[in-house]
Amino acid sequence: MVRTVGVEEELLLVDQQSGEPRALSTAVLALAEGRAEGRAEEDSAFESELHLQQLEFGTEPRRDMRELADEIIRCRAEAAESAARAGADVVALATAPLPVSPSIGAGERYRWLAERFGLTTQEQLTCGCHVHVSVDSDEEGVGVLDRVRPWLPVVLAMSANSPFWQGQDTAYGSYRSRVWGRWPSAGPVETFGSAHRYHEQVQALVDTGVLRDKGMIYFDARLSHRYPTVEVRVADVCLDPADAVLLATLVRGLVETAARSWSAGEPPDPVGVGLLRMAAWQAGRAGLEGELLHPATMRPEPAPDVVAALLAHVHDALEDSGDLAAAQEAVGRVLARGTGARTQREVFASTGSLHAVVAECVSRTRG
Repeated sequence: MVRTVGVEEELLLVDQQSGEPRALSTAVLALAEGRAEGRAEEDSAFESELHLQQLEFGTEPRRDMRELADEIIRCRAEAAESAARAGADVVALATAPLPVSPSIGAGERYRWLAERFGLTTQEQLTCGCHVHVSVDSDEEGVGVLDRVRPWLPVVLAMSANSPFWQGQDTAYGSYRSRVWGRWPSAGPVETFGSAHRYHEQVQALVDTGVLRDKGMIYFDARLSHRYPTVEVRVADVCLDPADAVLLATLVRGLVETAARSWSAGEPPDPVGVGLLRMAAWQAGRAGLEGELLHPATMRPEPAPDVVAALLAHVHDALEDSGDLAAAQEAVGRVLARGTGARTQREVFASTGSLHAVVAECVSRTRG
């Protein structure tokens, strides 16, 4: 049976006139909850995040990618309508192009993070896209985690949507990935070999006292502590909702391919964490505009060639789920027009205005 997949997206709340981030999540959430009254519980998809300038939603688990696409578009539209009633817009940007002083939420957990991690917490106004794919057991899930590691930087590169930070061009396609990497538990990890070893290592990290709980295990990919899924966490939130669907498609293909390899007893690639960090840095720097490290060799190759290698790697899984043709077409579109990072830079190059960048991205967020 085809695995289910769900997507969590974080969105920025910005002023309708200036495009500057606004700390309105409490009001927007209240309006969104009001819209959902009397409807099915699954329609209440919105949650608060660390900062009051952002909003999160999560889709239901889906097997059909067309249904997933419809739900992402619907959730973005509902977020936009609730934000508009509060005097704001929502925009799928992984960092705010304009200068901002982030406001941390009032919850006890958020206060603990602010006290414990100081400026790192204050500066984490970043928006990601997390993809959940169902697994049959923790053992299968860890088998997947051990085998998807080299491919996750390619997923990051395809999502790059954060070139600007505090009013400046960072020279990165995904600066969010650099900011997110400041958390002590973020990034790539070693292979685990078994579910027992995975849980043992997670508990050891929590027992250091550095982390508050297992919810702070910010690995690039992890076993979800809430759902029976592998959760891939490397991606920027995508400007175009179609790109979010493509990411979900490719991640499901990676999970299925890895699960088949694990089931067949094939060993994972032993590539070290140091090389994976190099690959992640290169992906965050280049996006799809330059070279990426090829997962099979860890040597630089043109980004389109590495993306083609990803498609080849998951070919059989995509063919079996009925997603191959759509994924090939979607990859072609992304390579032709570029990621959200290229879109932002093109708008800035033509207008000289980061306000115009935000305005254009607001209009593109709904697709």
